Amino acid sequence: MPPERSKSTLRRAYLLALAVLVADQASKAWLIGWMESLGGYLQVTGFFNLVMVWNRGISFGLFQSGETGRYVLAGFAIVVSIGLLVWLRRGQPPLTALGIGAVLGGAIGNVLDRLGRGAVADFFDFHVFGYHWPAFNVADAAITLGVFAILLDGFRGGAQAARADQKQRERTVE
Repeated sequence: MPPERSKSTLRRAYLLALAVLVADQASKAWLIGWMESLGGYLQVTGFFNLVMVWNRGISFGLFQSGETGRYVLAGFAIVVSIGLLVWLRRGQPPLTALGIGAVLGGAIGNVLDRLGRGAVADFFDFHVFGYHWPAFNVADAAITLGVFAILLDGFRGGAQAARADQKQRERTVE
């Protein structure tokens, strides 16, 4: 990747991480107070509710942990975030870089919750036919979409590399 394109891609990834972090923290600042004033529940549609859930575990409320777990999970997320920064700085294709930016912003947002509030605040509750998807927040959505973008770009890049290898083999046979 040319240096100017690499810098531009890196800048966009950092801006996306910052945008996710700001949107996540702003939505939490607003929704925590508002949801608590409503008693922690508001039915919005037949398939979507706003709820006030404190997640002390990891993704989607798995492995709920106590006070020690709070710091262990926050520490782990910080280590992962540092790893993501290193990966991003090595120069990534644009979609992968944006995916990393989304994951990074979401991870930092949830770490701030865990350290500052003792748990991650989740609000969005989708349900259908009596099944409720675990409540989540803006950071969780960004992490999920970011991982999807990274995987998509990886599969796409792998397919492109396979086509290039096939073309090279065909040229060698001729």
